[in-house]
Amino acid sequence: MTGTGHAAGADPSLRHLLARALLVEQRVRRAVDARRREDPAPDDAFRGLYLNEEHVRRLLDHGRPALPAPDAAGAAGQAEAEAAATTAAGPTRLHGLAAAFALTALDVEILLIALLPDLDDRFERFYGYLNDDVTRRRPSIGLALGLCGLSPADAAARARLDAGAPLRSGGLLLVEDQERPFLGRALRVPDRVTAHLLGEDTPDHRIADLLTAGEESPAFGADGAPGAPLDPSLADALARSLNGGLRLAYLREEQGGAAAPLAAAALARAGRPALRADLERLARDPRPAEAVGVLAREARLTGAGLVAGPVDALAREHRDQLRALADAALPSLPVLLVGHVPWDAGWSLWPPLVLHAPPLRPAARAGLWRLAYDGPPAEGLDLGRLLSPFVLTPGQVSRAARSAAQEAVLAGGRLTEEQVRAGARAQNAAGLDRLARRIEPAVGWADLVLPPDSLAQLGELTARARHRDRVLGEWGMRPGGGRGRGVTALFAGDSGTGKTMSAEVIAGDLGLDLYTVDLATVVDKYIGETEKNLERIFTEAAGINGVLLFDEADAIFGKRSEVKDAHDRYANVESAYLLQRMETFDGLAILATNLRANLDDAFTRRLDLVVDFPLPDAAHRRTLWRRCLGAALPQAPDLDLDFCAESFELAGGNIRSAAVTAAYLAAEAGRPVTMADLIHGVQREYQKLGRLTLAAEFGPYLDLLA
Repeated sequence: MTGTGHAAGADPSLRHLLARALLVEQRVRRAVDARRREDPAPDDAFRGLYLNEEHVRRLLDHGRPALPAPDAAGAAGQAEAEAAATTAAGPTRLHGLAAAFALTALDVEILLIALLPDLDDRFERFYGYLNDDVTRRRPSIGLALGLCGLSPADAAARARLDAGAPLRSGGLLLVEDQERPFLGRALRVPDRVTAHLLGEDTPDHRIADLLTAGEESPAFGADGAPGAPLDPSLADALARSLNGGLRLAYLREEQGGAAAPLAAAALARAGRPALRADLERLARDPRPAEAVGVLAREARLTGAGLVAGPVDALAREHRDQLRALADAALPSLPVLLVGHVPWDAGWSLWPPLVLHAPPLRPAARAGLWRLAYDGPPAEGLDLGRLLSPFVLTPGQVSRAARSAAQEAVLAGGRLTEEQVRAGARAQNAAGLDRLARRIEPAVGWADLVLPPDSLAQLGELTARARHRDRVLGEWGMRPGGGRGRGVTALFAGDSGTGKTMSAEVIAGDLGLDLYTVDLATVVDKYIGETEKNLERIFTEAAGINGVLLFDEADAIFGKRSEVKDAHDRYANVESAYLLQRMETFDGLAILATNLRANLDDAFTRRLDLVVDFPLPDAAHRRTLWRRCLGAALPQAPDLDLDFCAESFELAGGNIRSAAVTAAYLAAEAGRPVTMADLIHGVQREYQKLGRLTLAAEFGPYLDLLA
């Protein structure tokens, strides 16, 4: 067949598609020819509003064929087209589309009829002629059925174009002009379906913003790939289920889990690509139902499995879209959903396979970090230890490594521990900043002045935070009870004894930020609002790697009392709620209080550590005076720090305030700090504390009082 020469070099799928389209073209030509012979008014004065006979003849005899046209031997051309259409070498895109969407032979014919105007613009005019309306350039339902040799009254044929039939429910065919009678409605093939049949694999622009790159999929490695940081056994088991016909799975993950890359790796092992969708972006889409349909169509077109998460984003306000995603699962379209919340049976008519996706272990984080790091080798750094306090997903680990590499290039030197930690902290969500005050640690262990036992307990708390994955996860030292992997501690002591500073030191040692929450501002007089405020804090805290410090903890953790009225009952409810929520928290939480005796015994039992912060003795006060005055502050030789330490029983915070007051006095006078400045600073602290300035305390410096 000479007319197919321009398609001879095409790939088999395109050659097959054009050959099938040519067969449809022969039917269209015969229909046009029959219409010409039956036209009763070829000289109609209004013929300019539609195609006249001469125009049709030119279309038939001299058109620009985009499809292979029959040569002079029409019968031979027809035979060659039929041969090409039926003897395609191997499966083609049209074959694959028919299988993926469960299309019948009639469905394929109707699809090809609707597709022709997108392959050859002559068919817009052909269809306009056959519709007897040049403005209607798409085939109508009645015309399509007629071209297939079917009666418009054939109920079975009409049913193939119902809204629930594969062509329409799968998004392969659009039926327009809904205001017209059924047979007069126009048929159109979406551009993405046409592009797919012609060999284009770019995803539909409608969902481009919803798709993610899936950069963390290499976490499980290719089959046999050396050095893959994650155990592929779970991915292999899930792949076997997919090959066995699994349609729907829900992978529930903990914070820092690897559920999405696990799903992608399982699909790869089952011989399918993964189409990754971000459901948080879908929840913000103005037309989420339409987007879900396009996602499902895209996955079926490409033979992919759909990996979508987190379902938490849709579970409350967009349950219909979540059901649509789950119910889109078919043998030709496995759907793997990812989330943190328990599966709700109402989300799908089809029961899913529910799996637990464990979080990354510290060694796995280090392995992923090395794979993603594109800078000079990170020599001499214990990445496992540096990353152990951070709960990160594979994607966050990869981004943290690239961020650290950029920091190293900017600094012009080798990679440092702080750059590794800064890259990990950069993955924190910003939501908690609106509910708590963030502090970047600027002090270390050398800045703490505390008794040896208190320092030892702080060191133990840091070790718990660093090794909790191993102790609680790998070794299973906290079984049952539904408790999380969090670490909780209570800092008890008078104001100014170093509780907040100690939390800052711990955060700095772990490489984390410190977030301080004043529980006194969380308590609300309206019933239920306190719990809502606390839940918002814990929810946002789950998305960050930081130390959470609750100040004034006794505002809520007070002892539960006998219920005498409604106020007592709801106060007890608040305490019970926070006790339960603290147990399930997976982060590092520190509660500070000045009134340890007021705390409920049930709360203290649930704590990992209780650290007491006593008032400093004379030796510690002497050290505090030296530390607070510092080396940069000019100091007169008459300073008697031994007297200050022995005579003034002040907490560390008060000593710092007195030193700052003295520094301001010296700056105003333009001279070094003198003993008179220190005495004045102490006097101001006594006034704030409501203490009397006794002559016995100030001794020989009494005359320096203002």
